[in-house]
Amino acid sequence: MVDRNGLPLACAVAPANVHDSRLYEPTLEAFEIPEAPDRPVIISADAAYDAQKIRQYNRNRGIKSNIPVNRRSREQPKRGRPFWFDPELYKKRSAVERFFSWIEAFKKIVPRYERYEYSFMGLIHLACSVMIARILG
Repeated sequence: MVDRNGLPLACAVAPANVHDSRLYEPTLEAFEIPEAPDRPVIISADAAYDAQKIRQYNRNRGIKSNIPVNRRSREQPKRGRPFWFDPELYKKRSAVERFFSWIEAFKKIVPRYERYEYSFMGLIHLACSVMIARILG
């Protein structure tokens, strides 16, 4: 999870055979900043996160979901009121892609040579700390 500037806010790690949408709730649960709102107001995610469970999770917490409808995962078109989606706000999601390309510059993170989850998370935290230190000067 990153903010609009591409700065990391929260992270969750799982084995490679787990779909990214399964890590949605653990990532949001890991997001804690003292003296800040408990939750984001709007979350922009790609079409892989278009699931009723994720939209319901956001709705229960008062978060607006800016997620495009994934037409490949639907057997029939959705009936009823369409989901809210703002394409202009979605374009700002490029900060996430920028973060991923930046973190891939750390050559040890991409192939994941680490055997244990806590070792891998330590590397990710170190890489994110370096990123924030470069930005802050």
